[in-house]
Amino acid sequence: MAVRPDCRHYSTRTVSSGEVVERCRVDANEKVPFACPEGCLFFEPRAVSDAGWHQAPKRDE
Repeated sequence: MAVRPDCRHYSTRTVSSGEVVERCRVDANEKVPFACPEGCLFFEPRAVSDAGWHQAPKRDE
């Protein structure tokens, strides 16, 4: 199975060399290649919210 970026345990970051590091916060992933296991018991949908985001004020047109 491919990586599930919609899982709340999936994390990625870019290191100073420009390499993107992917990881599973509960370490349930397959190591090489990095992938989520089929039917992962730890899968939880990522919550999407607008917390911390600011919207530009509406403009009159």
